[in-house]
Amino acid sequence: MSPTAAGATPIVLDTNAWLDLLVFEDPRIGAIRTALGEDRLAAFTDADCREEWRRVLDYPVLALDPARQAALLREFDTLTRPYDGHAIDAPPLPRCRDADDQKFLELARACGARWLVSRDKALLRLNRKTVRDHGFSVLVPEAWRPGEAVPPG
Repeated sequence: MSPTAAGATPIVLDTNAWLDLLVFEDPRIGAIRTALGEDRLAAFTDADCREEWRRVLDYPVLALDPARQAALLREFDTLTRPYDGHAIDAPPLPRCRDADDQKFLELARACGARWLVSRDKALLRLNRKTVRDHGFSVLVPEAWRPGEAVPPG
């Protein structure tokens, strides 16, 4: 996969990875946070993924007041690049057991991401296939290393 025009390498984070990064400030995703801040990574989103983020911020279990939700949505928008591209001609993606997570696979392939960051077991199980057939790795945040190529499936 090639870097973006600005030299940043494309990456996709699923909603739980964004929660770790922005809400919980989990240190295990700190290297990704640093790389985003230094423009070494370009985190892509699309309308469906952004809408899921907006919806999740309103979950009662998170207990985020409206002002905090708005701030987190603004921070998400600052850290992401919108992807409005078309579907690409490529082998079919593996199907995720959780249909709601399929959009992250589709976005990773479409934007040319090198990594899809997730803790979702259903997505992580697809790593071998995504590496082999689509050139991107599905990995947990703490497994990401700066400058690392996609590992063999």
